[in-house]
Amino acid sequence: MADKIIEIKGLKREFAVGSEIVKALKGVDVSVMKNEYLAMMGPSGSGKSTLMNLLGCLDTPTGGAYNLNGTDVSSLKDDDLAEIRNKEIGFIFQTFNLLPRLTALENVSLPLVYAGYNSEDRKIKAVDVLEKVGLGDRMDHRPNQLSGGQRQRVAVARALVNDPSIILADEPTGNLDSKTSLDIMRLFEEIHEMGNTLIVVTHEEEVASYAHRILRLRDGLVESDLNNENIVKLI
Repeated sequence: MADKIIEIKGLKREFAVGSEIVKALKGVDVSVMKNEYLAMMGPSGSGKSTLMNLLGCLDTPTGGAYNLNGTDVSSLKDDDLAEIRNKEIGFIFQTFNLLPRLTALENVSLPLVYAGYNSEDRKIKAVDVLEKVGLGDRMDHRPNQLSGGQRQRVAVARALVNDPSIILADEPTGNLDSKTSLDIMRLFEEIHEMGNTLIVVTHEEEVASYAHRILRLRDGLVESDLNNENIVKLI
């Protein structure tokens, strides 16, 4: 049986908005196995962004338990969460979140600085992963010298460089045209084929159609959690 990389039980997140308490998550149970390709969907207000922030250790739950790769992260303090984030999670954002003054190589190397790699090892790892995403000839370019698709590839390389337990992608094609979106989804398939665990948060059915499993949230609860019987393949 595949290793369970994520185990969530009864996860709750409440926010105080003025005098009201908003229950964003009302008790969510989710398990994710190693090397799964999961799409997380839901309308605005469904709780998917809240769940993504909890999965990415950007926030802590109000109740319930979250076990990530053998560590109970639901009660960790901020410093410990930051360490888990850097070690276990690779983030890919809709807006790329690249530092404009750094080259592609320097942007991709950044997580390795926090992980304590020396400069030579950082360069070796960053070059390797940029070549894997097809940007071997763009390493010295800054973000404003790259197309949207190339910038997203740099963001993908940065997410991969630390060999994280999970890749968490938030609306990864939201700022891309349809052709470039297809290129990125093809790249995601390649990442999954390499053995990575991939969680894509999206409101687009087309993006979800490439995933092997689709989790749908509504009103802070899991509405459905089903294997995708009609996976669209690009490679």
